[in-house]
Formats: sequence, C-alpha cells, structure tokens
Amino acid sequence: MLVSALVAIAAVPPRSPAAQEKDTTNKQIEPLFTSRDLVYGGIFVVGSVALLPLDKQIAKEIQRPSNQTNRFLRRVATDFRLSSQPGALIIGGGLYAVGRLGEAVSPKNEILRRMADLGLHGTEAIVLATAADEILKGVLGRARPYVAGDTDAYNFAFGRGFRKGTPYQSFPSGHTVTGFAAAAAVTEETSRWWPKSTWIIGPIMYGGATMIGLSRMYNNAHWTSDVVMGAGLGALSGIKVVRYNHAHSNNRLDRILLNTAIVPTGDGGIAVAIAIPSP
Repeated sequence: MLVSALVAIAAVPPRSPAAQEKDTTNKQIEPLFTSRDLVYGGIFVVGSVALLPLDKQIAKEIQRPSNQTNRFLRRVATDFRLSSQPGALIIGGGLYAVGRLGEAVSPKNEILRRMADLGLHGTEAIVLATAADEILKGVLGRARPYVAGDTDAYNFAFGRGFRKGTPYQSFPSGHTVTGFAAAAAVTEETSRWWPKSTWIIGPIMYGGATMIGLSRMYNNAHWTSDVVMGAGLGALSGIKVVRYNHAHSNNRLDRILLNTAIVPTGDGGIAVAIAIPSP
C-alpha cells in the first residue's frame, strides 16, 4: 500500500499556480451523500445478507487442515493482517509527519504537501470507518466463527458485542474496514493528481485490501459476509472523506493540520505557527 501511494505522489508533475486556481474556481461541490451512495451501500448490505447461507460452508473449506498447516498461507495471512492493523495507521501517520516536517526544509515542495494530505485524509477515513464499525459490532453482537466451531453463522444478539467483547464482535470485519478505507483514500487522492493512475493504483490498493479480508477468514476470525460488509463500509468512508475534504478545503481540521507554518529557526530548530480557524 505504501509503495503504490509513494509512486503516485512522486510521478505526478506539479501543477502551475494558474492551473490550481482554475481548479478551485471551477470546482462544483456536490452533497456529502447522494442517491448513488444509497445504491452503493445497498449493494454491500444485500451482498452480505446473500452470503449468510454460504458462510458456514466457506469457513469449513478454509479451515481444512491442508490449508491451515500450510506455512506459506499462514505467513501471508499474518503479513496482511499486520499491514491493516496497526500498519495502516502507522503508514498514514508517517506520511503526514514526514510531509509536514519536510516542509520546514522545503516549504513549497508539492510532493511533501501531497504526502501530508494523503496521510491526514487516509487516517481520517480509517478513524471514521473504525468508529462506525465498532458501533455495528457492538449492536449486532455476532459470534465469530471460532466461537461455535464454524457451525453457526446466524449467531447474532442485539447489544451482545458491547456486553461480551471481542468473541461477539464479528460483523463487520474491522481489519477489512481499515484496509478498504486506506485503499479508497489512496486511490481517490492519487486520482486527483494523476487521473490515469486509477487503473494502476486502484487494483493494487483494493487487491491488497481484499487480501486483508481473506486473511481474517483464514484466521477463522470472520465469516465471508463480515468481510464483504467491511469492504463496503471502509471503501465508502475513504471515498467520502477525501471528496468532502477537497470540496470543503477550508474546513477546520485541514486549516489547522495542513495549513500550519513549519519554519526553521535561527538556532537550527523549527517553529510551528498554528492557524486557529475563526468561529
């Protein structure tokens, strides 16, 4: 995920000030949520429900001894799980920190600006999606596959996720939510700098996010329908966060975290001037 984002950041030539101004003045702001989003969300909800009858069969197939004793599969599953949590937050925070601190040395460097922008918005998307995911997990209280030995995919209970914790917080998959939120944010951001990158960055990012979901099924932590719903929730969050921030570029969070001035001081240190938004 990190490699594809950095490649896109570095590959796009800086736009001229005139082009940037033209983009701003001609920007058409659409509502945060549209009828397309309702259709999009409905597809994932229906898809998750449709998979319920197949959840048990798929889980038993994945948990076959021949699959679970395969060292390569176990290693890959672990790597992708860690790339989501805590990997995605570390990468997002790292991009933001490097971009902002780098501006102390090169204040007008557009690549550094893009890094900070991507890191901040990607992290926002993950936090938003994770918050929604935790609420759903707690309310729906679905038992994870390992709780009942992959035999009961319909084990839901209202509010049980809050009362009994992790074993009953299966739906949706949190790791998948994080992976798809990051994938959508990176794809959306890079497509603004390099429109043709969608066909390169998109498959890489969403492919990696899909592998994260499959790793959670391999680890017997989630049913297939958990993963499908997590993919929809994460992708919607990533897309919406990026589009909202660019349609409302003067929002408080961006003004504080992206428009602060980081400048070198005479004694070799740096000074941070924080822009406080007016009420």
